[in-house]
Amino acid sequence: MQLEKYVLGPIATNAYLLYEETNKQGIVFDPGMNPEVLIKRIKQLDLTIEAILLTHTHFDHIGGLAELRTNTNAPVIVHTKEQEWLSNPLYNGSAAFDGSNKMSFEPAEIEVKGGETLSFLGKQLQVLYTPGHSPGSISFFDGEMVISGDALFKGAIGRTDLRDGDYQTLIQSIESQLFTLADDVVVHPGHGPSTAIGHERNTNPFFS
Repeated sequence: MQLEKYVLGPIATNAYLLYEETNKQGIVFDPGMNPEVLIKRIKQLDLTIEAILLTHTHFDHIGGLAELRTNTNAPVIVHTKEQEWLSNPLYNGSAAFDGSNKMSFEPAEIEVKGGETLSFLGKQLQVLYTPGHSPGSISFFDGEMVISGDALFKGAIGRTDLRDGDYQTLIQSIESQLFTLADDVVVHPGHGPSTAIGHERNTNPFFS
C-alpha cells in the first residue's frame, strides 16, 4: 500500500492518493485545486479510483472535484452536514476567495455522519466526526494513520473563524476523536507536514 501527498492550489492544500499497485486500485482524499498532477499520476499508475473522500468542503479542498470525477467516475463521500456546501459558493467559501470562480458541484453519492467503517483497498477506514473547523469535518483512520483534514495540524489546529466554525467544538473533537488514538498513529493533515498523535498530544500549544 502506497500513500502519496500532492500539494495543490494557491493555498497549498494536501491531497492524498492511497493505492495498491498490484491490484491497480486507489482512493483519493481531498482533491484540492488544480489537480492535474494528481490525475496524471493516477493515469500513469493505471489506477481504478474506488472513491473520493472529502474531509470537508472548503473550496481549497474540493476545487479539483469535477475534474477528478470526470477522469475517474469515482463516487464522492461527504458528511451529511456539508452535502449542501458542495453546490453553494457562499458555504464552501469560493465566493469570498474569488468571486469570479464560484464553485458549485453535483451532490456526493455517499453521505456519512461519523462512526461508520468503510472498506477500500482491503482496508477498514473508520470515519471520525471531527467538527469545529466546519460543521461536517471528518477524519479517516485506518489503524496506523489518520487523514485529519483541517482539524489537527503539526503544532496547530484548524481555523474556527470561517462559516459555522467553533473553537470549543474543534478542541473537543480533537481531544475525543484524535487524541484517544495511539501515540504512534501518523497524522496526515490538510496543510503542512505530517506529525504523530503522541507528539501533538504532548506538544501542541493549543492543548498545553
